[in-house]
Order: sequence, then C-alpha cells, then structure tokens
Amino acid sequence: MASKCSLQIATRVAKIMLLMYVSGVIKMEEKLPRKTEKPWGNELLYALTPQYAGKVIFVKKGFRLSLQYHKEKDESMYLLQGKVLFSVQFPDGKMSETIGEPGYCLHLPPMTTHRVEALEDSTILEVSTPQLSDVVRLQDDFGRAQ
Repeated sequence: MASKCSLQIATRVAKIMLLMYVSGVIKMEEKLPRKTEKPWGNELLYALTPQYAGKVIFVKKGFRLSLQYHKEKDESMYLLQGKVLFSVQFPDGKMSETIGEPGYCLHLPPMTTHRVEALEDSTILEVSTPQLSDVVRLQDDFGRAQ
C-alpha cells in the first residue's frame, strides 16, 4: 500500500497536468486555486476536473485529520515537507502506523480507513478522483464525526 516515491515523478506528473490544462485537453470545473481553512491547517485545491483533483494539504504540528474513509474516492498522498504519522487500516482490520518523512508516498484505495497526524508542520500533495465530499468520519478531534 505504501511505497517511496521520488520528487522527480511527482514533478513530472504536475508538469504533464499543467500542460494538459494549458493546451485545453482538460477543463477545470471551477475557479482555482481555492484555499479552505481547516481546524488542523488548510487545503489548497489547485485542480478539479471530471477525472481528478489535486490538493496541497498543510497540517499544523500536533494536529490530526479525522479517522476517515471514502466510499468512492481513490487518493494518493506525497509528503513534501515535515513529518507525519500515517495510520492505515488493512482489510483484515489491523491498523498500521508509519512515520512518513519527505518523499514518502501512500496510496489509499476506496474504503481504506486512514488518518494523518502531523509530528511537525507538514505539507502533503494529494491527487485523487474528484469526489471531494466523499468522506465518512469515524473519529474527529473537532466534533465532525458522523
């Protein structure tokens, strides 16, 4: 599920996405970029098409996102800077915890329970399918669990 990714690959993907946008191959769905403040930091949505979405996620040290899963959304995360505790539940129900440092990459298929906790101020690049509202919060430090 988790593997090391190189910054070179992430940079190439971003360049290809930008070229496709500039050339008109892909169309953005709304005015971007759009920054959304969150209790744990913020998200900068920089790409949203019918095929994919791209975000820069900033998490403040000592804060964590909800323990959550997505019914349809498929996402990959790349830790650009900082240090993060990634918690991921495998299909057998066991929770695995991994400390990620810059360059760490994680793929989260639909229905994968996960959580991100910042051990340092951290910046994560996320690329996903476009179902941005598809989140089921199981636990949340800010009272947003369902």
